[in-house]
Amino acid sequence: MTLLRTARLAALALLAAPFAPVAAQDALVTTRTLSPELALDIARAALADCRRRGFQVAVAVVDRSGQTQVMLRDRFAGPHTPGTAAGKGWTAISFRTDTSELVAISQPGMPQSGLRHLPGAVILGGGVRVEAGGTTVGAVGVSGAPGGEADEACARAGIEAVKDKLEF
Repeated sequence: MTLLRTARLAALALLAAPFAPVAAQDALVTTRTLSPELALDIARAALADCRRRGFQVAVAVVDRSGQTQVMLRDRFAGPHTPGTAAGKGWTAISFRTDTSELVAISQPGMPQSGLRHLPGAVILGGGVRVEAGGTTVGAVGVSGAPGGEADEACARAGIEAVKDKLEF
């Protein structure tokens, strides 16, 4: 009888384990995000890369929650470029996917085509996630170059410029 009772209690304990109260140290989550200084370095490098290519752009760097940390607009970039750059960064963070990938999977007739109709989503190339240690810590959005591929190249150059500071 005692062996059966012990077996039942052990089984009950195993079933209840996933529902046990969370320990105090597990109740809080530690996250990493870009510092304003690093966000500025990324934006400056992306802007410089676009200038070398002859493009007048706006560059936005957003934190891991999609809030704009840095906005740089070159003097002749169009008036629409700051909002578009910030939207591309926000979109990359929100969907945890670079915007050029979203362009491909959200074409009319595709299962994800509805993404193009979500408020605030900017489904154009040029929004790139910033990752450090396997975690997304922010994103860069670039707008104003002739095409999403060129915007994305400048964004990637900005990230590449600080790559050594992102590895930990």
